[in-house]
Amino acid sequence: MQIPRLHPDTIEEIKQRADIVDVVSEHVVLRKRGKDFVGLCPFHDEKSPSFTVSPTKQMYYCFGCQAGGNAIKFLMDLGKRQFTEVVLDLARRYQVNVQTLEPEQRQELQRQLSLREQLYEVLASTAQFYQHALRQSPGLKAIEYLQSNRQLKEETIQQFGLGYAPGGWETLHRYLVEDRRYPVQLVEKAGLIKPRKEGGGYYDVFRDRLIIPIRDVQGRIIAFGGRTLGNEQPKYLNSPETELFSKGKTLFALDEAKTGISQLDQAVVVEGYFDAIALHAAGITNAVASLGTALSLEQVRLILRYTESKQLVLNFDADKAGNIAAERAIGEIAELAYKGEVQLKILNIPNGKDADEYLYSHTPEDYKELLAKAPLWLDWQIDQITKNRDLRQATDFQQATQQIVKLLKNIANSDTRNYYISHCAEILSLGDTRLIPLRVENLLTQIAPTAATYSKPVSAKKAWGGAEKLSHSQLSTDHSLLVHAEALLLRIYLHCPEQRQAIIDELEERDLQFSLSHHRFLWQQILETTVEQVDFISTLQDRYLELSEDLGLVSHLFHLNEKWKTEILRTPQVVQAAIACMDLVMIEKRYRHFLELWQNTDPEAEPERYQSYYQAFYAEKIKLQKIDRQRLFSITELL
Repeated sequence: MQIPRLHPDTIEEIKQRADIVDVVSEHVVLRKRGKDFVGLCPFHDEKSPSFTVSPTKQMYYCFGCQAGGNAIKFLMDLGKRQFTEVVLDLARRYQVNVQTLEPEQRQELQRQLSLREQLYEVLASTAQFYQHALRQSPGLKAIEYLQSNRQLKEETIQQFGLGYAPGGWETLHRYLVEDRRYPVQLVEKAGLIKPRKEGGGYYDVFRDRLIIPIRDVQGRIIAFGGRTLGNEQPKYLNSPETELFSKGKTLFALDEAKTGISQLDQAVVVEGYFDAIALHAAGITNAVASLGTALSLEQVRLILRYTESKQLVLNFDADKAGNIAAERAIGEIAELAYKGEVQLKILNIPNGKDADEYLYSHTPEDYKELLAKAPLWLDWQIDQITKNRDLRQATDFQQATQQIVKLLKNIANSDTRNYYISHCAEILSLGDTRLIPLRVENLLTQIAPTAATYSKPVSAKKAWGGAEKLSHSQLSTDHSLLVHAEALLLRIYLHCPEQRQAIIDELEERDLQFSLSHHRFLWQQILETTVEQVDFISTLQDRYLELSEDLGLVSHLFHLNEKWKTEILRTPQVVQAAIACMDLVMIEKRYRHFLELWQNTDPEAEPERYQSYYQAFYAEKIKLQKIDRQRLFSITELL
């Protein structure tokens, strides 16, 4: 049906109920910083977070690409979706009663929205049915299994709502459809029954199985897991995908664990239902299970909403299958881990045990100690690479080195990468400390064979006799520094009124102009605007709109993120460094220009011009020496 026009009251109520942090954190890993949250912007590529979410304002803003708005705008831009479509999704999520401006459409719309509520009701009734069946004669074997095999107490069985599905083909079908009078199509949509391929009718999905209810974060039952009590395959069976249930977006026991995760600032992910149940029964309340599937990025983001420091421990089985599962999970979230957006650790319990088995013979404190000692994911992967390899053999050594290089190449943080280069060099040296420098050099060469460190262009420290060839990367570095220095100076002028006159005086004294056209235009508007006006920045923005100029080139200067708020506390030194950088770049440009003219002039044919160019570039050289001595610190220290 055509999406109707929504009543303004409905839109306003959704705005009131939809929490911006709750909505954004499903798609962005957010960290608490002061009263706000920050993360990597989903609308453009970046390595350091410039995306800010304000719970008090219920708004988001990116200082990198200037994207901003409320929860509705975020979902519209992220999914390229229509306004009404997003609002209806939020209405379902926050259980807002939807009204439309077209009365004839209301009944059909309410019918669609009420389907989910009907599914919740059917699933809740089914859970009660399974729990009742657990206490009947056929369910005694399930009770015996829980109490003897799994060593679960009655309070834990009730806490997780465990039950039993009777062995008949149509037992649940008869109860729900014939006794409770639920429409058979609704029961099928809930994933509880399936149509027979021949002869018509339906049969129960779960038969003669121990039943584990799967709940959403709000604690509502959305699906079931069933474990066989005999030798049937598969051993574990989950509900099919439904309107309410998606395996890749759901975590078992998150409704029970979210408080523990927040309190302990750490989440533990295990493979199986009973691993998570056993940990909760032992008082380790920050554990969830991945429903027997590879951990997805959506599941990780769901967990990380509840831990401020983003600590995540994967406790998969230590056997081959468990290691493969861990590798697969790391692959899903590697990008977050490499950027440091998640503190990922890997726990392999000794002797190949899972968490449930381990707690049969160990205390909760023993398990907590294992958690505390769990290695970071990089250390675990390095151990996996070198384990069972004889590094004294050329083939094993070469294979291990290649895999280590591949791993280390992806580490974005240079300090972290350098640490692991040294660490791996020690491993590859096999205890011979004399080999460590060689191993470090070999790793560096393979990790960044073409990496070039920044060196200053021709300056006082260089002789000028030989011809200097200026590389493209060198020129682009100068340009980048100039861009940052000019932007920094303009930002300080806009946000630090007490520094404005000092900036004007310094620029006039050094006879400096802004080199970039958009910076030069902004500076012109600044000089033509009365700074005493109440809202100086707003007035500047209005001038851009009046003149039809591209505000996007400079709009980032009108906002302060946490980094720049901190930096401008050192305003006088920062102003000096920024102006010195602008001065330095301009002097170096003139130096190169005159040096090139001097080198290309024939001293015998044009002796006067040759001497003039020599004096000009030598004068610029003296200025370079002087400005180097004057600078308290480099602009690069600020960036």
